[in-house]
Amino acid sequence: MGLVKTALKIDAKLGECPRWDEVTQTLYWVDIDNFRLNQFDPATGLNTVLQLDEEIGCFALAKSGGFVAALRSGFVTIASMEGGIEAITDPEADKPWQRFNDGRCDAAGRFIAGTLNPNKDDYSGHFYSLEGTQAKRLIGNNWTSNGLAFSPDNRTLYYSDTPRHTVFASDYDLASGEVSNERIFAEFPKGWGRPDGAAVDSEGNYWSALYGGGRVVQINPQGQIINTITVPAQNPTMLAFGGPDLKTLYITTTKAGSAEEAEQYPLSGSIFAVDVEVAGLVEPRFGA
Repeated sequence: MGLVKTALKIDAKLGECPRWDEVTQTLYWVDIDNFRLNQFDPATGLNTVLQLDEEIGCFALAKSGGFVAALRSGFVTIASMEGGIEAITDPEADKPWQRFNDGRCDAAGRFIAGTLNPNKDDYSGHFYSLEGTQAKRLIGNNWTSNGLAFSPDNRTLYYSDTPRHTVFASDYDLASGEVSNERIFAEFPKGWGRPDGAAVDSEGNYWSALYGGGRVVQINPQGQIINTITVPAQNPTMLAFGGPDLKTLYITTTKAGSAEEAEQYPLSGSIFAVDVEVAGLVEPRFGA
């Protein structure tokens, strides 16, 4: 395991959803609360911004070009980093107080994204599976739908409900896109941090950013923590494997929430990178 380095020094309010593009060798990511989709080029240090009009919780690259994304107003396509937004569908049009949060594509090209309830007064956050222009509810009853990832053989779906400090695993049928046999995969005690965004490596280990804990953990398929990385920010949010060999782990974070936190973690909001020993997986793209 290498040293944690600052890949992009920036003051992101809520950095999230890093996605490595193996074609352009760049890292896409979002700043949810600043309504921004970003493209970061590690080779040049240039970060390009597409300013949106609302929160973008998560996105995926599309096979046809551009992106599919989950905005507060629902699923959309984005033509390019110059814009061009077209609505697809909003499965939670009746819940305007909720927003989309975390998601990614499965190996069949479905885009799966989950919502959160900011009031945390009801387990009303759900994951939805978007196939073409149709969205169906896949997993329900969360406060904060998070940590979505798939095992290398596509037979296990992982997700977390951050406020419950818990990561769940389910059997996943790639052909039908259905889940079954949900069980607890990992739980974290208070003080460790809460499981936020995640990624799975090529050996099937689940990597989780522990929000509030200032760390990233690598968990083997049996649910045991086998590595811990300390992050120079209190609130790491999500992970992506990148680089030519997919052995660079990129970590997004949030801006410091207090003067005390800013003093202790002056690089909060930045994107960090660390070289790891195991490669990640190429991220699937949206579309048939």
